[in-house]
Parts: sequence; C-alpha cells; structure tokens
Amino acid sequence: MRPCPRVQVAGVRDLDEALMLARLGVDSVGLPLRLAVHAPDVTEAQAARIVAALPPGLLAVCITYATDPVEVDALCRAVGTAAVQLHAPMPPAALAALRARRPDLYIIKSVIVPPAPEPALREALLAEARALAGHCDALLTDSLDPASGATGATGRVHDWSVSALLARACPLPLILAGGLGPDNVAEAVRAVRPAGVDAHTGLEDALGRKDPALVAAFAARARAALDETGAAAAGPPPVRGPAGP
Repeated sequence: MRPCPRVQVAGVRDLDEALMLARLGVDSVGLPLRLAVHAPDVTEAQAARIVAALPPGLLAVCITYATDPVEVDALCRAVGTAAVQLHAPMPPAALAALRARRPDLYIIKSVIVPPAPEPALREALLAEARALAGHCDALLTDSLDPASGATGATGRVHDWSVSALLARACPLPLILAGGLGPDNVAEAVRAVRPAGVDAHTGLEDALGRKDPALVAAFAARARAALDETGAAAAGPPPVRGPAGP
C-alpha cells in the first residue's frame, strides 16, 4: 500500500502559494480542474507550470469531476500530476479502467456525505466505499452542499461518525475533508482517526488566498492530532515526473 498524504490543502492559485504551503508543513497541494460547480482557480496551462516548479517531496493532486478514464489520464498527463482526486460519481468499472491504464497514478476517490444521513444511507455509503476500494489508493470523505450540488470546497462539516465508520471498515487510508480549519481539525482527527486531512476554504482570507497563519496553525494541529491517534507518518507518495506519452 502506497502511503497517504497526511496534510493536504486544495485550491492552490499560483506557485508562490504552493511554496508557502510546503514551507508550513503541507504534504500535498490540490489543483481543482474541470469542475461541475466551482470555477477553477487556475487554467490547466497554469497548473502545469505550477506542478513543474514544485520542490521534491510536495505532491501535486489534480482534483477533477471528470469521469472518463481516457480524459482523466490525459488531464493528469497534461498537468503533470502523479495523483488524482476524483470527485464525481464513478463506477468501479471506470476506476478499474483508469487503474489498468495508469497503474502508476495515485488515485483518491471521494465519498460524499449528505447532511443528516439516515442509517440506511450510512450503509449505502459504506457499501459504496467498499466497492471503490479495490481500485483506488485512498478514499476521501467530503460534504454535500444541497443548495449548489457542490461536493467539495463547500465549507460545510458533515457528520464525522460516517467518516469514522468508513475509516474503521474500509481497507484503504481515509482522508477527511469538509469544513476543516485550524479550530476544528484536531477534534475531527480524534473523532474520525483518518490517515490524513484536507482543507480548502477554511484556510482562505477574504480574497480567496491561503492565509499563512491559518495554514501554519492547521498543519501543526493536524499533524499533532494525527500523531496522537497513530496515523501513519510515512508521508506522501513518492513524487513522479510527468508520465510519458
């Protein structure tokens, strides 16, 4: 099993911001592209330039709602990322096709938790996670915004007991996302016991830029809580160069 990023921050806007995140203890940076709801923070060409200039050891993750294995593969090759985070519904067969096409790609698949999930829905989410697990390297739980339909960058906290259930019952590492920030990340880690955490809007200032003080506090508190709960400290997957043609 390849190791899972422990502290991830999504929504990087430029290289300076990515380098700031690395200095403050972030393992991986997310670049949202081809989204169903939100507008991307950067173009695909800008994302490729950011990825090409990242320091060794900082993993770049392409975050996308694309679902076609050929499209996902082409996007990751164009941007130069060694990892992808898939946020749209994607059947196990499509994930298996992506894995067969790109065995080197670190695949993170989201499982979206709606507000106030009933017991039957919890079981459905668990069944979904188990079905996806055979074709991914990690799962990520995130929150649904019913108003917009967004399944990421919502700023909403979901029921952590659902994520805790998946973390206990699934064979893959679980990354916890959804409304996390410096004030609640330690509590969230203790409640869920994930392998890693991901934050986006909770670390931004009024202009949508990552706030260094918020990032520093988030990374420090997340790592302390992950160490306390015994999450693997192996660090992110090895950073690979852009895939060949």
